[in-house]
Amino acid sequence: MSSRPVPRDSLRSFLESAPVAQAFTVTAITAGFTGHLTRSLIGWPGYIAVIAGLCVLAIAILIARRELIEWRGVLPLTILGFVIWCGASIVWSGAQWISLAGWLFQVAIALLGVTIALCRDLIQIVRAAGSVFRAVLGLSLGLEILSGILIDTPIPVLGIAGDLAVGGPIQGVFGTRNLLGLVAVLALVTHIIELRTRSVQRGLGIVSIVLAGTCLFFSGSPVTAVVAIVILAATSALFAVRRTPTERRPMLQYALLALVVVTLVATYVGRSRVIDLLNAGGEFQVRYALWLSTLRAVDVNPIEGWGWTGIWRDSILPFAGINWSVQREHASALNAYIDVALQVGIVGLALFGALCAFAVIRSWLLASNRRTVTYAWPALILVALLTTGVAESFPLVESGWLLLVICAVKASESQSWRSRLPA
Repeated sequence: MSSRPVPRDSLRSFLESAPVAQAFTVTAITAGFTGHLTRSLIGWPGYIAVIAGLCVLAIAILIARRELIEWRGVLPLTILGFVIWCGASIVWSGAQWISLAGWLFQVAIALLGVTIALCRDLIQIVRAAGSVFRAVLGLSLGLEILSGILIDTPIPVLGIAGDLAVGGPIQGVFGTRNLLGLVAVLALVTHIIELRTRSVQRGLGIVSIVLAGTCLFFSGSPVTAVVAIVILAATSALFAVRRTPTERRPMLQYALLALVVVTLVATYVGRSRVIDLLNAGGEFQVRYALWLSTLRAVDVNPIEGWGWTGIWRDSILPFAGINWSVQREHASALNAYIDVALQVGIVGLALFGALCAFAVIRSWLLASNRRTVTYAWPALILVALLTTGVAESFPLVESGWLLLVICAVKASESQSWRSRLPA
């Protein structure tokens, strides 16, 4: 007997159902945060196949839910502008096929983020992210215990050095201690909000916080230590604003903005002293040398850049020349903003800056004015990502880019001027 075709209405009902959206959200976030692990096990072709499959499912879900989604003002113009400019850079890139591949990867991750933001409420995204963080950090700590204590042998295929027994640093399934530390900070923010909103049982929430704190401690990342301090200051400022009477909040917001500007100016003026303080073990000096070499390459094509690739390819210019000059192999500029300037020039940097600025301002205003603590999640996640962007390029690729898109879209839902246009 021939099998009956699936009715179109049944397929649409399935794709627009809540369980499918929940499963897609958890799977997409997991794919974003396990890129290094997946590539270590099945290589780039396997990882690309996973992302491509998720993109097909994302398009199907958006089509099925097209009548349920309010599109006005949802997708920020700043995201579109930045992605379009990155795509345009293929025209003047010296390695057009590589630039095309990098841009398609950027668009694919952005599609996953947009689909998650459009199909799930903020609290549902927080719960999904919390589940993923518990899984990946638990797996990371388990593998570090296996490698560093039980068998006392590194696991080179995963990039695990097995140094847990001597106090770290550990890398987990993320390849670098800085990325593990960043994920631990993001997990701490997420789990605390889960606990405050009673999204998980109290015992599970406390265990999750302890797990994230343990991974943060043993990562031994000086970059993440600075990010944790910034997050603590931002959290204190945000909840001070939330407890301030409505009529006095604008004054406090302007005072906080002035404090941030003064801090940034003072940091720039005293940058030599800051470099000396941060140069523990010479790690910062390595970054500083890389930044100087990258900026020299930026000066060659300052307006339009060299062409978007996302992750560096050591076989093409200018990346090969930069790595040769610093005598190390880097997959990024270890600074998201310098990386953007290198690849898509000052124009791209301005567009990326606008994307980040609008996302932070909108999410901060939402967190300040909405009663539920869930709205603090996008603001604090963005602060963590953009602060880390000073010393890493995480906000430009994979999990960092995914979270940046999700937070920007969720922040624009009620803050964009286009949402007030007539239907």
